[in-house]
Amino acid sequence: QSSNLYRKKKTNYVYFENSSSNPLLIRRIEELNKTANGNVEAKVVCFYRRRDISSTLIALADKHARELEEEMENPEMADLPEKQKHQLRHRELFLSRQLESLPATHIRGKCCVTLLNETEALKSYLEREDAFFYSLVYDPQQKTLLADKGEIRVGNKYQADITDLLKEDEDDDRDLTKMEEKVWEPNSSLTEKQIDQFLVVARSVGTFARALDCSSSVRQPSLHMSAAAASRDITLFHAMDTLHAAGYDMTRAIAALVPQGGPVLCRDEMEEWSASEANLFEEALEKYGKDFTDIQQDFLPWKSLTSIIEYYYMWKTTDRYVQQKRLKAAEAESKLKQVYIPNYNKPNPNQLSNNVKPALLNGAVAEGVPGPPGSGQIPGLGRACESCYTSSSYQWYSWGPPNMQCRLCASCWTYWKKYGGLKMPTRLEGERPGPNRSTMSPHGLPMRHSGSPKFAVKTRQAFYLQTTALTRVARRLCQDIIRPRFMARHPYLPVNTASIKAECALRLPDRPKKPLPLKPVQRKPLESVVRYLEAHPRPPKPDPVVRGPTISTGSLTPIKSSPILNNGSPTILGKRSYEQHNGLDGERPLQAARCSAAYREVPGSSSACLQEPLHFNPSDRNGSKFFLVCLKLSTVFFWVGGYVPVFIWLHCDEGGGRWGEEGGCWRMGSALLL
Repeated sequence: QSSNLYRKKKTNYVYFENSSSNPLLIRRIEELNKTANGNVEAKVVCFYRRRDISSTLIALADKHARELEEEMENPEMADLPEKQKHQLRHRELFLSRQLESLPATHIRGKCCVTLLNETEALKSYLEREDAFFYSLVYDPQQKTLLADKGEIRVGNKYQADITDLLKEDEDDDRDLTKMEEKVWEPNSSLTEKQIDQFLVVARSVGTFARALDCSSSVRQPSLHMSAAAASRDITLFHAMDTLHAAGYDMTRAIAALVPQGGPVLCRDEMEEWSASEANLFEEALEKYGKDFTDIQQDFLPWKSLTSIIEYYYMWKTTDRYVQQKRLKAAEAESKLKQVYIPNYNKPNPNQLSNNVKPALLNGAVAEGVPGPPGSGQIPGLGRACESCYTSSSYQWYSWGPPNMQCRLCASCWTYWKKYGGLKMPTRLEGERPGPNRSTMSPHGLPMRHSGSPKFAVKTRQAFYLQTTALTRVARRLCQDIIRPRFMARHPYLPVNTASIKAECALRLPDRPKKPLPLKPVQRKPLESVVRYLEAHPRPPKPDPVVRGPTISTGSLTPIKSSPILNNGSPTILGKRSYEQHNGLDGERPLQAARCSAAYREVPGSSSACLQEPLHFNPSDRNGSKFFLVCLKLSTVFFWVGGYVPVFIWLHCDEGGGRWGEEGGCWRMGSALLL
């Protein structure tokens, strides 16, 4: 039961759960308070993981780690495997000064957080369960990282230069009177009793001076308080300095305490501060502790840092400090010192039921899913763990966005909840989101958005994926399992790379064959290439082909059709059917005139029927002949959109030489006259 008892200690670090899918929070218990409704709340100090801070601060933390490694001169970090380096990043935390209150029922266990020890091996943190370390302090408001420990100043700027050791019988040429100042002579002519009597006179003068001072009489209205203020160290130090300056002559020293203008009044920081300033200091001390720099900046900017520190140590000798200390002790006695939290046994909503139909893998064909003929149909084995790539576990947990259908085994799920990462480095490691990235899921996986493009994931930098030799061999040996053509048509089916690699390892021979030597490419020298180019100059370009008349040049004018005005009633006659004409019977008055008018300027064409075809290209191409046939048919010549005429062309294969010869295969197409 001691493991379920949580006490208010500076070393009591615990796990808190605020989400069923996110990693556990790491906090340090400062106080245990009981609310009005009987619940227990814990006032805790926040610790942040690497995944909780921005990428800029992550780079700053990595730079600090490299500098620390160089100072330690410990090559251990460089010798660690990549997997252990990856897991060591999950053990790093960042302390913050932020406090928050959380229900004690959300505690899920204990952990250990220590300041990074330079003498301790980094591997020891991996060997201990629930062990974390920190070296930097994170400010969530200012978004900054600072070191949590003081810096030891080493160098010529901070250390004194040590002179060489004097030899025997060698005199010191330095003037010691210029290097030091004597403030007290213990072997003076005065006795201890005479010195004490002089100090009593100095206290009396200080009390009398406070009685004459108006401001002091307001602050210390009673004689007892004035005498106590006059007996403080500032008065005694001034009296001893005056006695030493007078050459330990009592008469001269007493005369110096009471000059012509009145008795000397010496005040320290305790008297200089007003009551309102003292209350501000106590409030700041309650909030910031002994962080005097923050106290000066936020509460007492008109006070110097020296006066604040001096006042603090004088304030600790007052009755007010003793009274506050007693009140805090009594308040602490009334507060809770420990709380018992039973084990949390409720099932996690991310648990996957064991009777869920397993996902399809490569090589697994479900009923109703098409596959290539003759392919073996084996039952689906389920998706492997995203962290350790195992395919068997007594319990599975869904992980990541629902559309990704990722899952973790029981061991990796515990690791994810405690350390906030996966055991093995993945390709998504570089896509770690910041705390305010709306385009990412809580697990660092990119989410798909259907909507405005401003919510989509930004384009990332291009990368080059170089496959290994085993992957290239597996593509050839395991084609029956991979089925690349089938998977290309089903891109959303998962690919079980673990089973493919295992099958490829079984199919590989025991001893791989020696790779074939590559034939070296012999390149000719540049001189021979230049001589060849000089002996074989580039042939001149042929003259451009002169095109026929086009619409753009104005030599070919399309037929302008006048608009038809229909002012009467709709006709009751049906549509006029197309009239057929074979091109041999005489000309049609309207159709032929329109056809010949359209092409009257085309070279080689006429309104008469062409008995022989016109060659489009006189040269043969690959044994074929191309003919451009201009037939005077109303159904052959027509306008496309009123601008471009279309010709009919016939292609004769090598088997047929002339029009109408048997054995020839004619294909008809169309060509545009441009």
